[in-house]
Amino acid sequence: MIDLKAKPFCLNDTDIQWVNDTLSAMTLEEKAGQVFCPMGFSDDPGLLHHMLCDLHVGGMMYRPGPAAYIQNTHRAIQSMAKIPLLLAANTENGGNGLAFEGTSFGQPMAVAATDDPENAYRMGYTACAEGAALGLNWSFAPIVDINYEFHNPITNVRTFGSDAERVIACGSAYMRGAKENGVAVSIKHFPGDGVDERDQHILTSVNSLNREEWDESFGKVYKTLIDQGAETVMVGHIALPAYASEEEKYLPASLSRSIMTGLLRQKLGFNGLISTDATPMVGFTAAMSRERAIPTAIAAGADMILFNKDLDEDYRFLLSGIESGIVTPARLDEAVTRILAVKAALRLHEKQKTGTLVPGQEALSVVGCEKHRAWAKEVADKAVTLVKDTQGLLPLSTQKYKRVYLNVIQKDNSPENPVVQSWKELFEREGFEVTVRDRRVSITVQDMADIPGMSAEKKALMHEMYRSTREAREAYDLYVYICNMENASNNTTLRLNWNVAFGLGDDAPWFVSEVPALMISTAYPYHLFDAPMVKTYVNAYAGTADFRAAVMDKLMGRSAFRGVSPIDPFCGREDTRQ
Repeated sequence: MIDLKAKPFCLNDTDIQWVNDTLSAMTLEEKAGQVFCPMGFSDDPGLLHHMLCDLHVGGMMYRPGPAAYIQNTHRAIQSMAKIPLLLAANTENGGNGLAFEGTSFGQPMAVAATDDPENAYRMGYTACAEGAALGLNWSFAPIVDINYEFHNPITNVRTFGSDAERVIACGSAYMRGAKENGVAVSIKHFPGDGVDERDQHILTSVNSLNREEWDESFGKVYKTLIDQGAETVMVGHIALPAYASEEEKYLPASLSRSIMTGLLRQKLGFNGLISTDATPMVGFTAAMSRERAIPTAIAAGADMILFNKDLDEDYRFLLSGIESGIVTPARLDEAVTRILAVKAALRLHEKQKTGTLVPGQEALSVVGCEKHRAWAKEVADKAVTLVKDTQGLLPLSTQKYKRVYLNVIQKDNSPENPVVQSWKELFEREGFEVTVRDRRVSITVQDMADIPGMSAEKKALMHEMYRSTREAREAYDLYVYICNMENASNNTTLRLNWNVAFGLGDDAPWFVSEVPALMISTAYPYHLFDAPMVKTYVNAYAGTADFRAAVMDKLMGRSAFRGVSPIDPFCGREDTRQ
């Protein structure tokens, strides 16, 4: 049963009348379309008309673009839709989740590292104020995963850390900022990512906690935020065997009646809208045939299907599932009622009448505004964390460490990459002489078999690998590693992979007993697992200009390190602390 007067809807009688009247006036085809929230890839009027008027979708999500373009596109699709749309974005860490010009707070873990939930409120406020200026009304945030497994390649800096109480504090604060801007949140990724070291984008991952462990961690987080009025919950393609029936033991939660209806609805008492995570993800698609999966997700308790392989095909699959009885008319009506109730709670039915679903162009002035940028800079200053400096390297001095060898480790190995050049310029601005490691050059086993035929660049690198320790000390005063290993869907690991041949050093920190080394991570905070020999290590959590500037101020001693690590950067090992 749905209680439209209770949290999170809190509707009055007039609102409820609109929900009921709208539902009763809808055809079966319109109801079926309402449960889909596809990705918006285009502003083509013909395509949009088909999605909105032929398929009757209930929501859409666009990836970030120019602010004015996104606002205009939102205005266009809202004007086409018979029932106002839920317009979503991954505004996880600021307005940059929807607009190129939007303010970025780095990452949720950076906010957590400030040790002040007020900064999570500011992040949520900024994300949703800037998003709302473009027509956003549904934020796919806050992320309330708990980062227990440091090998997990998709959670880490996207989380508020490994402590459930900190996650609750920051998640609650984000929600407060969203509500003040009239934006619904979607707490994610239920039943909780961060336990498995694998990524649900490329398989069905597993939350392996037992019931007691889950209740005291993820269960406590979700129950708290649900009680505070979270409007929607995004259910991931994550199995939770402890709470699943035997036949659903390793089924993704997004297809599991045990998890969505049994655990989320009945045990936790969630009365709001349940959305799946993106259904093109392998964690969903590999579980069963898509023809069966689409109606099964709705039958199991999801109210909305996020993204599609092919929208027209998914729409047909749902209609077929309704016809065959997989989805009952009552279950479909329940799902659509919750969708309409969220829209009513957001006052979309009223805004549609007054033509204010999307603000005017003047609202764009809030995107990237001075106040929000100042908040973001403050987060950068407070977040950067000195994990260790057992060699007493800091603060840096150009007199003592004039010659710097800069090695930026990221996907793009070119020394001309903008990230590489930005760090080079920062060090040169301080007066250091900087040599950049060209990571496009490496030595292979085949090269070692034909040393005379090596290129000049490889011969130089070969000499670097085999030169004496005296030459190493004479060449450079300081080695600086910038590890820009950003998490992204469909990665399997963020581990450091050195260029090596026959186990020789190449660009690995083999020289730390000869020349001081400094490592700065701008993303993944666990690199000490692969580089325990590095004696000075800094976690910045993000690599934006604000964070780069904050790191440099702290390295040079102009500003104190104030970050408090939200996770164990030593990965539970003693050798990494030395």
